[in-house]
Amino acid sequence: MPQTTTNPVETARTRLDKWLWAARFFKHRTGATEAVEGGKVKLNGIAVKPARDVKAGDRLDITIGEDIRTVIVRAIADKRGSATVAQTLYEETAESVAARERARALRTVAAAPGADLQGRPTKRDRRRMDRFGAR
Repeated sequence: MPQTTTNPVETARTRLDKWLWAARFFKHRTGATEAVEGGKVKLNGIAVKPARDVKAGDRLDITIGEDIRTVIVRAIADKRGSATVAQTLYEETAESVAARERARALRTVAAAPGADLQGRPTKRDRRRMDRFGAR
């Protein structure tokens, strides 16, 4: 009778928060856990808990600050390694890269918050604010 063996690469799984930490999306595992609990990470389009298993082929939508990255899990690791090893764990989709580049270009063109202000309001400006109840 032929013996069936399963490929360990196909059955490899690890916790989502551990994988995010090992892939260097977050500096600390607690940061990864908080992000997953806060709904900043979606596994195959669904918000999940940090203990959910992730396997090769899964799609993750990760929101970090203003950036949203969509990555495909390529390999599993539960220990944090070097940055070069971490980059082999996932592949970012072309749409995600293009969206991040567009957002970066828009941020460089946009004025900094508060750039239109020229320092402290003058006495004249304060009187105008008082007149309209803006203070």
